[in-house]
Amino acid sequence: MIILKTVAGKDFFLNCELIYRIDENFDTIITLTNGKTIPVANTGEEITEKVIAYKRRIMNAVDYIEGRDSE
Repeated sequence: MIILKTVAGKDFFLNCELIYRIDENFDTIITLTNGKTIPVANTGEEITEKVIAYKRRIMNAVDYIEGRDSE
């Protein structure tokens, strides 16, 4: 899950595995795999960075659990 902001400025959690696409016009619109759209205050670049950081944390945990911790 990643934390994003609604266009009204409220934080909410989004399961980033459900993101199908991100469009930036006047606002940033996230389209989910079920077709639902969510307008957000975050930019597409911010969302992408949050998704990468989230997935990196998961991979680091898997590496640690399996004894492949590189740090």
